[in-house]
This record gives sequence, C-alpha cells and structure tokens, in this order.
Amino acid sequence: MAALSTTSLKLDSSIKERVHRLASARRRSPHWIMREAVEQYVEREEKRERLHQDALAAWEAYRTTGLHLTGKEADAWLAKLEAGGRAATPKCHV
Repeated sequence: MAALSTTSLKLDSSIKERVHRLASARRRSPHWIMREAVEQYVEREEKRERLHQDALAAWEAYRTTGLHLTGKEADAWLAKLEAGGRAATPKCHV
C-alpha cells in the first residue's frame, strides 16, 4: 500500500456543507467523499490526457506518412464490429 500523506484543502462554505450532507446521506465520512471525488477526477483527467496525446501522435503520424482511412472505411469496419462480427483492421493507405 502506498504511503499516505496529508493535504490541506480550502472549500467555500456551501461546497463544504454539500459534502457533509452527501456524506451523511451515504453514511460515509466527508473525508471519504472528498478522497473519492479527487480520485475519480484524477482518473478521468488522466484518461482525457492519454486520449489527447494519442490524438497528437496520430496527427503527427498522418502528417509524416499520409496513411489514413476514409470515414466511410472506418464506419464500415466499426459497423461490423458493432454487429458482433469479426473484422480485420483495415489497412491504411495514402
């Protein structure tokens, strides 16, 4: 288990009260609610950042090679996958 450390967080009174009401309703501590909120936020933002970095890398690869699929090709492939069929990944072209 990772070592825990203390972090101070300043909240305006209305948010603090909302956290306390939610904690009471969920039968959890305000600390648990805030820790859960931070954890979920960080996970979501890390996923968003990975997606952003992947998009930048894909754009750079396209600019470098010119390889791509058309929207129609991608849609047809995704439709096969969505229907539960097996579909080989289409080959990119210039």
